[in-house]
Amino acid sequence: MRIADTSDLWWKNALIYCVDIETFFDSNGDGTGDIAGLAERVDYLVELGVTCLWLMPFYPTPDRDDGYDIIDFYGVDHRLGSAGDLVELIRTAKSRGLRVIADLVVNHTSDQHPWFQASRASTDNEFRDYYVWREDEPPDTSDLVVFTQEEKGVWTKDEQTGHWYLHRFYKHQPDLNIANPKVRDEIAKIIGFWLQLGLDGFRVDAVPQLVTVGLKDQLESSEAFTDPHGFLRSLRRFMNRRNGQSVLLGEVNLPYKDQVSLFGDGDSAELTLIFDFVAMQQMYLSLARSDAGPLATALKNRPSIPPEAQWATFVRNHDELTLDQLSESEREEVFAAFGPEKRMQVYDRGLKRRLPPMLQGDPDRIKMVYSLLFSLPGTPALYYGEEVGMGEDLSADGRMSVRTPMQWTSGPNGGFSSAPPEDLASAVVRGDFGPRHVNVADAKHDPDSLLNFTTNLARRYRECPELAWGSFSVLDQPRKEVLAHRCTWEGSSVIAVHNFGPAKTKVPLLLKDAGPDARLMDLLGQEHLELNDDGAVQLELPGYGFRWMRLLSRGEETHKLPQVMTTVASAGKD
Repeated sequence: MRIADTSDLWWKNALIYCVDIETFFDSNGDGTGDIAGLAERVDYLVELGVTCLWLMPFYPTPDRDDGYDIIDFYGVDHRLGSAGDLVELIRTAKSRGLRVIADLVVNHTSDQHPWFQASRASTDNEFRDYYVWREDEPPDTSDLVVFTQEEKGVWTKDEQTGHWYLHRFYKHQPDLNIANPKVRDEIAKIIGFWLQLGLDGFRVDAVPQLVTVGLKDQLESSEAFTDPHGFLRSLRRFMNRRNGQSVLLGEVNLPYKDQVSLFGDGDSAELTLIFDFVAMQQMYLSLARSDAGPLATALKNRPSIPPEAQWATFVRNHDELTLDQLSESEREEVFAAFGPEKRMQVYDRGLKRRLPPMLQGDPDRIKMVYSLLFSLPGTPALYYGEEVGMGEDLSADGRMSVRTPMQWTSGPNGGFSSAPPEDLASAVVRGDFGPRHVNVADAKHDPDSLLNFTTNLARRYRECPELAWGSFSVLDQPRKEVLAHRCTWEGSSVIAVHNFGPAKTKVPLLLKDAGPDARLMDLLGQEHLELNDDGAVQLELPGYGFRWMRLLSRGEETHKLPQVMTTVASAGKD
């Protein structure tokens, strides 16, 4: 396959960047970030190397769940701007070569949505079956609750009709009834509307709750949705008719066996990308233990997926850093290492922290983690502010601790807004990871900053199609603290080695198929390594050190992938 042939599948080697509009940049000084402000920062994203902008919910909302409680799927919340502003943002992004996707939150609505207001009015109105109701009192469902500290069950009695409605999240977010074909038609209309306005796809919120795949459920069989895969296949076919390069990026926090079925198979495509929650959680266990073993095991167990599908990799996202797929003892290990105080934990299953404070600001360890993110097979996703090393606000409730204003400068409000601090959408982070010490303006002028390091990683990642397209293998390694892996595509291989431990270590590698006179070309520096005749080599890594290397035969660098080699050869000059 020629590299030009891969452009149709742009998501395979994209860099996704998630933005919460109301905390990114305030253009009019009212204290709330807005769409116009984000448009002003598009060039910053391009400089970073972002190729896909992911917008968190911008729809009209009572804002009881940071915009995930929606009252109009076809509108824009007035606090953030207008539909015209959104079209200008999409146009601006696309003029710079960015794709734009948005959150698709259709597993529930706000209880103030007109559909629900009509549904609860009587038992025989046309919108009653847009939601899931039951007449009899439900059993105990406390074990099905997502937000364990706020809700006691997934059914709530509505006094207007005396019936109970289903809500797997908050009680003010009643679940839509996906078993109702009218609801499924509405979802297709929502997708079609935003595709027509220029979106390139959607990040699908809470896929298991939407289609009830991989969940223990207590719905009556007559109410349960019995064909989730057919529903997802129909959405993909619909999207392909409207925009053949649009994507569905699924939030699927399930074991691999349940995740993989949601990709579909062959011509029966479902989700385009799925976030790899399994590898993410095992990565934190590996970090806590200084032992690459848990992550290596997870990666070895990744199931094969359709060639046009992709895993999305991430260090953290906009929600709590969930650890629910770890055992109780493993979760306690991670808590002890990175969130020992109760105020750092949330929902008994996760952390409300960002990576830099969890790693006590250790720059070598932080950079090792992001090197790992970009070198793992898949499509990396960044949450806004990760690239500069922002911290969290532990005084904020739950997941809001990491939804703090972007830190642009060291000035008032971190350059996010000119409004008085008390008028901001959320408080600016204080302390060592606040804007006085961590901000974009200063990082741009520091050659050793995390921002410049991440920008360089993004460039190298885009220059290594092996990482996104290639076959993957974990290389045998006697050092438990070291993860060595290899990605091979079209006869070319990239090898990445990461030291999870604080001590310097010698790392033996054996590449039996290397051939005579082969060598390893350093992709993050200028040092190259010669291999023995049997394909063996030993390299040294400092504590939390890492290397990216391309396997080359003698003379190969003079004719193979010339553009890639030319760029990499100048890496030391950046």
